[in-house]
This record gives sequence, C-alpha cells and structure tokens, in this order.
Amino acid sequence: MTKRAMPVIAAAMVALIATGGCTRIRAHQGYIVDNQLVQGIQPGIDNRDSVEGTLGRPTFVGQFDANDWYYVSRSTRQLAFADPKPVEQTILHVRFDAAGNVAAVDRQGLEKIVSIHPSGDKTPTLGRERGFFQELFGNIGAVGAPGMGGGQGPQ
Repeated sequence: MTKRAMPVIAAAMVALIATGGCTRIRAHQGYIVDNQLVQGIQPGIDNRDSVEGTLGRPTFVGQFDANDWYYVSRSTRQLAFADPKPVEQTILHVRFDAAGNVAAVDRQGLEKIVSIHPSGDKTPTLGRERGFFQELFGNIGAVGAPGMGGGQGPQ
C-alpha cells in the first residue's frame, strides 16, 4: 500500500463504522401471533385448557378478573439512538365465562397506543409564583410576627 491510499482506507473505515450506527433496528416483543390458531378459538366451543393448548399461556391475566386472558404482541422500529416507534401491535383478549368456556375473543391493534408528551422539565404546582428576590427576601420580618409564636405568651 502506498502512503496516499492509507488515509483513503482509514476514511472509508470510519464512514462504514459511522453509517453502521444509522441502521434501522427492528424488534418484536411478546406473543407471536399465528392468525390460523387465533381464528380457531371459538366462543362456546373452546375452554381454558383448549385455549392454553392452542395459544399457550397468556402474556398476562386480568388484574380484576381471572377470566380475562391477554396475549400482547408488538413490533417496533427505531433509527440508531432514537426512541422506538411501534409499527404493529396486536392485543388478543380472550374472555371466559364462570364455567371456564370462551365467551368472546376480541382483537385490537395500534389504535390502543397513546402518545404522551411531557410539557417540560418542571412539574406544574398550585400556588403563588415567586421570583428569585421574593424567595430570597420574602421571610424578612416574619420572625416574631404576631400569631407566629415568636413573642412571649401570656404570663
């Protein structure tokens, strides 16, 4: 190699490493949905055991009612160090009746995602807005004021 080729090769290596960090990252979390298996779950025909045998254990069981099973699946995409963005989501909700038979199967998607945008780096509080000097000098004269317990009591 010549001395002229070394900086070109070094620059090419740096460019390859830098662009490697800009690749899209795809990730999947949760249950892997098989549409044929999900469509095979029929209300009134299947029960807890058959659903668990077909779909497997749920992602989580309802907090207030153990008759609600949820299968959650989410695929995300992100660029380098940016926040991941949901591309696809499936929430499969299987409800059972008191006897343990399937009562309903509901399926929802990306419409259940809520985007929360904080309003800044400070939490708004109720009360007076005080400036720097009010905070600094606001208590002058308050020590020993009537009704504040600073004076002597009755003798």
